[in-house]
Order: sequence, then C-alpha cells, then structure tokens
Amino acid sequence: MIVERSKLKELMKNKLQKAGLSPEHAEQTAEILTWSDERGYHSHGAVRVEYYSERIFKGGINNQPNFKFEKTGPASAIFHGDNGCGYPASVEAMKESIALAKESGVAVVGIEKISHSGSIGYYVEMAAKEGLVALCVCQSDPMVVPYGGAEPFYGTNPIAFGAPTADERIVVFDMATTVQAWGKILDKRSRKEPIPDTWAVDESGHPTTDPNQVNALLPIAGPKGYGLMMMVDVLSGILLGLPYGHNVSSMYHDLSVGRDLGQLYIVIDPARFTDPQSFKENMSKSLDELTSVKAAPGFDRVNYPGERANLRRKAYEDQGGIEIVDDIYEYLISDDIHFDRYDHKNRFAE
Repeated sequence: MIVERSKLKELMKNKLQKAGLSPEHAEQTAEILTWSDERGYHSHGAVRVEYYSERIFKGGINNQPNFKFEKTGPASAIFHGDNGCGYPASVEAMKESIALAKESGVAVVGIEKISHSGSIGYYVEMAAKEGLVALCVCQSDPMVVPYGGAEPFYGTNPIAFGAPTADERIVVFDMATTVQAWGKILDKRSRKEPIPDTWAVDESGHPTTDPNQVNALLPIAGPKGYGLMMMVDVLSGILLGLPYGHNVSSMYHDLSVGRDLGQLYIVIDPARFTDPQSFKENMSKSLDELTSVKAAPGFDRVNYPGERANLRRKAYEDQGGIEIVDDIYEYLISDDIHFDRYDHKNRFAE
C-alpha cells in the first residue's frame, strides 16, 4: 500500500519509542529508515522496525547510551557507542567527523560497540552535503563464505562512498560485498523460483539454484569481493579492537545482549588538496560525461551512483507516498511492540 512519507516516519518513530528508544533517537532512526524506503532500499526500511523493536524491548539495544567522542590524534578519533542504537550513534559520529575534517583536513573515526546502523549511504551523504568526500565501511555478522571456503566467515560487510558536486546532485555509492542480498533470495523463495548459481552455496559449499538450500552467500567477483570483505572487517573490526570475522555477533542469536559492532569513517576536505569549487565543478562535469556515454543494449542511459535511488524517491513523491507491504503497515499501526519473531533464530532469521 502507499503511505505518505511523514505518516510512515511517524508510525515508525512511535513504534520504536514504544519499544523503549528516546524520542530523539526514535526520530533519527525513523528518518533514516524512511530515507531508505523512499529510495527503494526496502530491505533497510520499515521491514526492520519489528526486529529493532524486539531487540530494544529485550535490552539488546541500550536505550540510554553514554555516547562519547574521544580524539586520539590530530585527525583521528573513536566514537564510543555504548551499544546504543546504531542510527543515532552513526549520525552523531558523522557530525563529529565532519567537524574534525573541516578542522584537520582529514578525519578517520572509528565507531565502536553499536547495533545495526542500516543504510550507510545516509551517513556519507551527510558529509557530501557539507562539501566533503566520505568513505564508510561497516562489519556485519557472518553469512558469506570466503573464496574457496564452504562455510560462512565474513558478513555482507558494506562499503559506502559519497561526494558533492557543483549542483544539486550528490554521488552516493552504497553496496554490500556479496553478489546478491539475502532479501532477494527470500523473494525467490516466496515466488518458488530458482536463483542463479552465482548467488549462494548449500551446506556442502556447492553452488545452488534452490533458494531453500542456501546456507551462505557468495562474495562479489570471487577473490576480489573476498578481499574487500576482509578489508572491511579489518578496518571496522580488528582495527577497533572488536570481534572480527566469524566472531562478529549474530543479528538474531540473543536479542537481550549488545552486538558490539564496528564502523569506520574516512572524511576528506577537498580544499586541502585542490580548489574546492573546481573539485565540485569537475565532479559535475564528470557526471555529465558519464551520463552522455552511449548506452548499451537494453539500457536507456548510464546513471551515476545514487541517481536511480533519487529517481525512485521522486517517483514516490509524485504518487503521494511510499509503497509499503500491507503486513508491515498493519504491524506499524497495531498496538503490539513485537511478535517474538526474531530472538534465537539463525543468521537468516529462520
């Protein structure tokens, strides 16, 4: 069904607040969830609210965290998340990172001990809106086999990049390091359709086309994606003294305890390297040149990273709201906080 943006955000905010989040943290979280849904990133939108509410209600997300920004050098810092909600922690850490980058030219900020933080593209977009370039990496729980392996070791370990231009366009690149998201496999299950044999493996480590036999996902481009996963794990786990690899806490195993997740920002002020206005103008020219490239068969045109998401956002605006699954809407308007659907489930919430 179609739900008007402000109404959807308010419903999510109310549910999270009812579960135990402070009004401020519920507001920030609901805004980012709405940001995801209106760009078509539905796997990181309203569908997550019930899971978060169950974890908050059961104590696995600290609803009164003591956030602390600790500088460790002229351009480095640690943001202590105290196992609070990952969304407000990531927002506050990026605000501090932006200020540090403007002061020092570069900011490298590790975020330690937070819960799931959703679409990390939101946070690099924050920096881009301030005229800065940003990179974010984030660890996640193991559900991907390393190249040559038959059992999960790394998570989907996403990477996001953001950069400004001289106009209203913002480059936002946000990707998992797996071939395909778990949500796509769930969709194929529901439709009783096979999956490509490049998406996942079964319990023996063999590629599978049966979505019901999936035991782990595959990294993008084989050894290249595997290397990127390791890089993310090092930068957002080992570097911060946090659990790493297959030791990263499960999203669903025990919703009463904090997850101790890590994230890392690298934020750069272009003014320390080139004329900032020229940088923005060249970014705009680069996008113009990219979108002018001859389209391949089956494509209308080349899109710059983040463009299609904004086109989806505008389409939702034109239709007067965001498309939400009926069952999710019914949950959001209900009096229930959660339905005990996620606690002590496996890595695929089964």
